[in-house]
Amino acid sequence: MGGTALVDSHAHIWTKDLPMVDKPRHRPSYEYSVQQHLAAMDDHGIQYGVVTAASLFGTYNDYSIAATKANKRLRATVILDPSVDRYTMQHMKDDGVIGVRLVWIALESPPAIDSHEYRILLRRVRDLDWHVHLHVGTTRLPEILRHVESAGVKTVIDHFGNADPALGVNCPAFQSVLRSLDTGRTWVKLSGAYRVTRERVRDSARELLKVAGPERLVWGSDAPFAGFESTESYQRTLDDLFEWVPNPQDRRKILSDTPLSLFFGVSSKSV
Repeated sequence: MGGTALVDSHAHIWTKDLPMVDKPRHRPSYEYSVQQHLAAMDDHGIQYGVVTAASLFGTYNDYSIAATKANKRLRATVILDPSVDRYTMQHMKDDGVIGVRLVWIALESPPAIDSHEYRILLRRVRDLDWHVHLHVGTTRLPEILRHVESAGVKTVIDHFGNADPALGVNCPAFQSVLRSLDTGRTWVKLSGAYRVTRERVRDSARELLKVAGPERLVWGSDAPFAGFESTESYQRTLDDLFEWVPNPQDRRKILSDTPLSLFFGVSSKSV
């Protein structure tokens, strides 16, 4: 795709000395710095990237924000306490933050998305023209998605819509994602295939492409593949996309046109 500005819409960065939450889902023994990620992007012809907030660090977003402030080719999502004020969020936006990630997948008792404090947060997200980035688990997704939709915010859903591998495209959560695409405010990330199974994910990708078209899909490497470092590679995640989306025009939209518009607010023709 020579001459086309490409976007990696999902990756995580950290250094070894960042403060983790009390009970992280895993404890990586290595670091994947912003410099390492930029080098990986350069090696694979990727010009722009979205740094995804990781649950390991909770509301400590400082490293990601510093990365986006220093590198205009990057944007980031953050994890926020719902009490954060609008002025703080505005400063984050000025430094390259574009959304709030709800990483509730491993929580036994997630916060109430319909509470007053979260209704306020969602309104601030809407006013800032950010998006809500959902990674909340298959069983919780339909109800949470319903409330997020009612707030009128842009929504980005992780990892092919989080379909239950045993149910595939017939999973109720995945079906709720397909319905949400009709709102015109929902997008889905083609990322983290190895966390499910590539066979199931292939079916999800094809169904999403059929229902939503490439205008509602973005691709992410999910680098550095936490927990799967020995079996995954950056190139393989790109190779997967070429298999799932054989049409080059569709791939251009997923890799370039759609994420540049959604995350960077620009046309692929202007970069």
